[in-house]
Amino acid sequence: MQTAYLMLATSVTLGAVGQVLLKWGASKPAASFIAQFLDPIVISGLGVYFVAAIFYTTALKDLPLSVAFPSVSASYAIVALLAFFIWKEPFGAKQVAAFILILAGVYLLNKPD
Repeated sequence: MQTAYLMLATSVTLGAVGQVLLKWGASKPAASFIAQFLDPIVISGLGVYFVAAIFYTTALKDLPLSVAFPSVSASYAIVALLAFFIWKEPFGAKQVAAFILILAGVYLLNKPD
């Protein structure tokens, strides 16, 4: 079971990295809509998402979907923090409250009974 949680945590982390790469690639000027999706950073972001899906699928072998899928929401909190530090996106009281609620929910779902 510990391996499944490690796979899930890796998936969540890679998903957050993929999201940051997609934002980075989308923020660059592109000659066309197609050129934006052919940008190496965007392709890297999609590739990281694919690897995250492999780890997630591996975790699903041993974890209930009712636990694994809501746990992915931890990536929302991670991405919000990364966006704050990388792009100086807002992270005020509303974001802090949401961050705490998300992480509390993930904790409650995953804590042993």
